[in-house]
Amino acid sequence: MFVAVYWWKVHPGKEDQFRKAWHKGTQLITQKYGSYGSRLHRDRDGRFVAYAEWPDEATWQAAFDRKMFYDDPETRAAFVDAIAEVPDEADPIFTMTVIDDLLVRAR
Repeated sequence: MFVAVYWWKVHPGKEDQFRKAWHKGTQLITQKYGSYGSRLHRDRDGRFVAYAEWPDEATWQAAFDRKMFYDDPETRAAFVDAIAEVPDEADPIFTMTVIDDLLVRAR
């Protein structure tokens, strides 16, 4: 499995807009490009942090190369409009290959 990690600071008052766009975009990417989905977190500084799981790096790279984030212009516009800051090296912050996985998936 392959993981890509991202973070964003969101304009105050646009948190719900950001989350709705993130949800819709993640669902689209999962359906169209083979992602396993993503988890969204909020850190102590108020940043939104997400990591997306993929079957492998090649699948992620192929989707990334096809500009998957632009497939739904309305969702993309809402997402970008809500963002106040991203790190300089932010597409993604970093990537990792999972070598051991002991995460228990609770549903």
